[in-house]
Amino acid sequence: MSPRPQRARASSHKEIPKYFNRELSWLAFNERVLDQAFSSKYPLLERTRFLSFVSSNLDQFYEIRVAGLMQKVDAGITRLSMDGTSPQALLDEVRKRAQAMAQREYTCWREELQPSLKSKGVIFKAVEKLTKEEFTWLRTYFRREVYPVLTPLAIDPTHPFPLILNKSLNLFVALRNARRKKSKPLMAVVPVPRILPRLVRVGEPKRGKETFVFLSEVVRHFVSDLFPGHIEEGAWAFRITRNSHLYFDEEEVENLLLTIEDELHKQRKGEAVRLEIDDDVDKGILEYLLKSTGLSHNDVTHINGPINLYRLMSLPEMVESEDLKFKPFEARVPKVFASGKSIFETLSAQDVLLHHPYDSFSPVVDFLRAAATDPEVFAIKLTLYRTSGDSPIVKALMDAARNGKQVTALVELKARFDEEANVQWSRQMEEVGVHVVYGLTGLKTHCKCCLVVRREKNKLRKYAHLGTGNYHPSTAKSYTDFSFFTAKPSYTSDLANLFNSLTGYTRKPNFKKLLVAPFTFHETMIRLIGLEEKAARSGKDARIIIKVNSLIDPECIDALYAASQAGVRIDLIVRGICGLKPGIKGLSENISVRSLLGRFLEHSRVCYFQNAPRHQRTYLGSPDWMPRNFFRRVEVAFPIEEVEQEARVIEKLEGYLRDNEFATELKGNGRYLKVARRNRKPFSIQEHLITESAEESEREELEERLRRASGKTKNQGKGD
Repeated sequence: MSPRPQRARASSHKEIPKYFNRELSWLAFNERVLDQAFSSKYPLLERTRFLSFVSSNLDQFYEIRVAGLMQKVDAGITRLSMDGTSPQALLDEVRKRAQAMAQREYTCWREELQPSLKSKGVIFKAVEKLTKEEFTWLRTYFRREVYPVLTPLAIDPTHPFPLILNKSLNLFVALRNARRKKSKPLMAVVPVPRILPRLVRVGEPKRGKETFVFLSEVVRHFVSDLFPGHIEEGAWAFRITRNSHLYFDEEEVENLLLTIEDELHKQRKGEAVRLEIDDDVDKGILEYLLKSTGLSHNDVTHINGPINLYRLMSLPEMVESEDLKFKPFEARVPKVFASGKSIFETLSAQDVLLHHPYDSFSPVVDFLRAAATDPEVFAIKLTLYRTSGDSPIVKALMDAARNGKQVTALVELKARFDEEANVQWSRQMEEVGVHVVYGLTGLKTHCKCCLVVRREKNKLRKYAHLGTGNYHPSTAKSYTDFSFFTAKPSYTSDLANLFNSLTGYTRKPNFKKLLVAPFTFHETMIRLIGLEEKAARSGKDARIIIKVNSLIDPECIDALYAASQAGVRIDLIVRGICGLKPGIKGLSENISVRSLLGRFLEHSRVCYFQNAPRHQRTYLGSPDWMPRNFFRRVEVAFPIEEVEQEARVIEKLEGYLRDNEFATELKGNGRYLKVARRNRKPFSIQEHLITESAEESEREELEERLRRASGKTKNQGKGD
């Protein structure tokens, strides 16, 4: 591994700090997600989905980032962050902003979405507001479906406060003995089982109206049924978020799979970092909970509404009103894959570049399925970071192993929040003969690569798939990513070298075409930024466009600052965290930063350098521009060399920079503002690409019909 380079020398600009804070930038990103839930530009049920994302994002933020800050403060660490903030000051600010965001989140639900849904016949009711008929139905549902799986946990001298699992929903119940009215109050906790649906549709829809009740409200209303002989004096929903970081030394463990499983078990019991609780909770109960969890009042989020709005994620699937959702969109299967040829014939003749979800992900699945059954395929190698619950990718690998092929799956067991699923996949694949490996010690394997080795005319030929997104058919329908297929030896030999490095031993592998972190990616990006700076200083037109999810690496930021000062025009499309301050005179006045949130999650990573050598101008890949991606992960970026394909990628980048419908622009003060229209027509790049994909499908279908009609005419002519 190459040593980490020294930070590039930046401008002597007087402003300090030169960078935005990572945690505060992330919170600003989640605020932009929350803005989508408020936006009338989206269908109503899609707005509830955005609200769900906000809740889920905040959970992960507390589990990882807030937990890390709390550990630093507890350990007495005073080292300043990249923006010059101490851990304690940052923790105080983060808590304040995160709690304010939570209050705004619930305001959106109570005052915007819930009333709007009601006007469309999607009604959320308190149990007390149900009609007699509805209540009768709900009582039957509770007794049949809910009551049998509830487990009340008494709290008394022989039953201490129970261990509350991470992010589990619970009720804290205050009780009194019905026969002894002057007896001491009793306490109990009732966990709401995760196996039960969090949204309960009450009965059947009537006259276009559907009634829903949150499961926690159902349990709360009937909770006294769990304590016969006692009077319930109050019940409050609460949830505890815990530190979810996995702690182990890879070099010290003999079996990584078993270690991950053990750590996942411990993770559910990690240190508490947040308490969410009903805002009308009894003060004495709150103090008891804080003492039992080791939290302070600063760690409490008081909730006026249903705790954990992520449960709204299931609502769009439960409601059949299509006018409240995005218009259905069918991804295009490019004509090249519908020619009737085998996928290997197609790829031996040309490279293919797909842009998901506008182009279907099915060719990626078909590629692996074909490799699994083709008798001429000898070996399949693939990296697996995240995948779906019923993954056809994993099934294809298992089928290939059953068919006697050499199959290697490099599974990243440390893929955050997917560790448990990846452990399960690993065990299933190993059982059928897939060689499951876990990559290089100390590095996460984040690259998205597949290599197929096939015998053709007594020679072995390699086929490759490289992507910016995971092998996850479900998210491929809602994430924007690129897929690249090639059989060119210049790519496939590098990929073979990479897999050998990941499964064997190597000090520093040599790559000619691919940029691979932690070996060559960072230094190449710095070099290519420097080439643009040099070109600008020599009087040439110089341009850089970078599209990533996050940009916080100080060395790269400093290099971009230097290029800006030389006159390079730099356009950054950064969906989430951005540590670079744009538009600062003398520092970054030639840099613009925009974030785009829309129907699809912008996930692709693209880099364009106008003055780079011919085959080094445009790269796609898996890495964001963060120190972890540059130095602590195995990442792959690959060049797009075909002139037409490169032109299409650049055209799409320019489209992102034209978006004035869903894009916001980052200012030097850290605020994101809507992109000004300046008398231009509204333009959404995502809607444009949807339309373009549909029109291309229609054109190809018309050409196919004409071809068939022409064939029939010729045949009829021969018959005459």
